[in-house]
Amino acid sequence: MKPIVSIIMGSTSDLPILKKAADFLNKMEVPFEMNALSAHRTPREVEEFATNAEQRGIKVIIAAAGMAAALPGVIAAMTPLPVIGIPVNSTLDGVDALYSIVQMPPGISVATVGINAGMNAAVMAVQILALSDAELAKRFGAYRATLSKKIVDANNELKEVKYDFKVD
Repeated sequence: MKPIVSIIMGSTSDLPILKKAADFLNKMEVPFEMNALSAHRTPREVEEFATNAEQRGIKVIIAAAGMAAALPGVIAAMTPLPVIGIPVNSTLDGVDALYSIVQMPPGISVATVGINAGMNAAVMAVQILALSDAELAKRFGAYRATLSKKIVDANNELKEVKYDFKVD
């Protein structure tokens, strides 16, 4: 089995955020790989990864980085594949990373999720892949149905919460 999603982190300190992405991809039965690469500390390795990802069968790249957060943009500059950026809260509450990832020049886009939103990055990757994979689309649809059920169940539980002045 070959990976079709690549999860890249700027540092292994980002692993707790990327674990959420890996867990979701695993649940959706999407083959993936995980690597640590730094746009600033391992630029040659980043270039080799980005320029070879498509020919290795990768379809979507999830890239997380904090601070200057150049990694998603640098990868996007070197591959035609969709890149989903995750800004990591390492300094300035992650706003510095968010601005770095979301403010790409015209023609080089990075789909950007919220700060530390590893799960949403994986959800977006699955949505992209499900466009051409009917079985994955079914699994994703079943997952989405559970989201509605959780809220309906929670709302029903709230009906049981009693207060003197709560009107039902």
